[in-house]
Amino acid sequence: MQVRHDVRSWLAQHWNPELGLAEWRTRLADSGWACPSWPAAWCGRGLPVGAVEAVSDEIAKAGAIGIPEGVGMHLAAPTILEHGAETVKARFLRKTVTGEFSWCQLFSEPGAGSDLAGLTTRADRDGDEWIVRGQKVWNTSAAHADFGLLLARTDWDVPKHRGITYFVLPMRQPGVEVRPLRQMNGHASFNEVFLDDARVPADHVVGQVNGGWSVALTTLAHERRLAPIGRGIPAGAREGRAVREAAEEIARVAAPYRWYPQRAGRVDLVVPRAEAAGRAGDPRVRQEIGRLLSLARASQWTAQRAAAARARGRPPGPEGSLGKLASSNIARTAAAVHTDIAGASGMLAGPEAPLDGTITEILLSVPAISIAGGTDEIQHNIIGERVLGLPKEPEPARDLPFREVRTNSAR
Repeated sequence: MQVRHDVRSWLAQHWNPELGLAEWRTRLADSGWACPSWPAAWCGRGLPVGAVEAVSDEIAKAGAIGIPEGVGMHLAAPTILEHGAETVKARFLRKTVTGEFSWCQLFSEPGAGSDLAGLTTRADRDGDEWIVRGQKVWNTSAAHADFGLLLARTDWDVPKHRGITYFVLPMRQPGVEVRPLRQMNGHASFNEVFLDDARVPADHVVGQVNGGWSVALTTLAHERRLAPIGRGIPAGAREGRAVREAAEEIARVAAPYRWYPQRAGRVDLVVPRAEAAGRAGDPRVRQEIGRLLSLARASQWTAQRAAAARARGRPPGPEGSLGKLASSNIARTAAAVHTDIAGASGMLAGPEAPLDGTITEILLSVPAISIAGGTDEIQHNIIGERVLGLPKEPEPARDLPFREVRTNSAR
């Protein structure tokens, strides 16, 4: 495949683990191999989407460092690429690819989670700026982000979906306060963000004023899938400055999310745990493990079909909702199997508990996967309406001016 040959040749000439991480990512961005399916003007090469996996594979084989992890490349960059004005792309895309800008997502509110379009954070125009007042919640990365993907209401006299604008909010300003939220598993990987006369430049709008809902749908579609491009530190990477700096970056960003594998149920630990507990020969336990592994394999195949569809250039579809529902079901099933195997000892926490308390952490973390990124109920609605063609749920207030809609939030 010519793409593989080309990227191998380029890496042989330019990858050097002794480069600083910033310098290496600048080279990667300049080459177009950072985001090969993007236009050449924006750190890409205009290649088919199917080439992305090949490029990612070659970067990993070379032991090279890829583009940054996180909200920036996963959500912000693809949304801005699709909807942003040229000036917005110029301001944010390259520095996101090189890791100079970090991001968070400011969508959900205490009174607008599943009904995201019911948000009441407001933005009022003031000359060449917008003044923002409101509160956001369940925000990862907010404590160290440079910018936030913000949804705010800019028109109260139209139905709720038509009065929302999508902004890029500078996070490092006096009007932004970030507070960590302590979860029942003891971690604090989410935040709530208070916006008190925070300011957004008028040219930081993504898409059109009052047209933010369609932009938000793009972000949400990307949130339900993940297509890495040579990210992280590959196995076999040679020790050097770039690798050390990448490891420090990953450790810093990932520290609040060490519990994330537990929320997925840790299917990988079920069989070893059954063997260690002497339960692997129990017919009932074996049946439950077999059911769990079958669900996991079916989910893997669904993800592969979705990846193949993207490789053919198809935009994100309902596979994201199907996959998320499957992940929730697998996590709950895995938690039940872990509990069955461990018995009463599965309720113990601390270093002397089974698996150093990992089973307890699984039980306390698994509920998150059914809520974060769109609840199971929301995914059922999406599948029912967009895949099965079922009628939408009755919503009498849908076409009312939002000012006339009763909410629990102050305006």
